[in-house]
Amino acid sequence: MVQHDDDVPDDIVEPLREICLSLPDAYEEQAWIGTRWRVRGRTFAHVLTVEPDAESPYARVVGAGREVTVLTFRAPPEELDALVAGGPPFFKARWGRDVVVLALVDDIDWTEIAELMTESYCVLAPKKLVARVRPS
Repeated sequence: MVQHDDDVPDDIVEPLREICLSLPDAYEEQAWIGTRWRVRGRTFAHVLTVEPDAESPYARVVGAGREVTVLTFRAPPEELDALVAGGPPFFKARWGRDVVVLALVDDIDWTEIAELMTESYCVLAPKKLVARVRPS
C-alpha cells in the first residue's frame, strides 16, 4: 500500500483505493501531489487536495476559493460532454482531451464513482484487461 498525502482525507482515499485496486493490473502510486492509480503506466484516476491558489491549474478549473479535494479521471467523448454539460461538480480539465475533474465537495456517491473509475480504466487499459472487466 502506498502512503498518500495527508491532505487528502482517508475517507476519500480508502474507498477510491478499494475501487481502483479491484481493477485488473491496476496499481497505486504517490503522484507529485496526491495519489494516483494506474494501469500499464497510464493514470486513470488521481486524487489530490487543491489549495485556493490562482497558479494551480486545478484551482483555475474548479474556481476554488477554498481548499477542495478533486478527482481527475478519463472519459470517452460522449460521456465527458454529458458530465461537463451538467455543470459542477464536474469540470473539463484544461489539459488532456479526455480528462474530467470532479470536485468532491458534497455527499459522495461511491456507486457513481466506481462506475466512473471503471470507465476511466477502460479508456486506458489494453483490450485484454478491459475484457476482464466487461466480458463480451
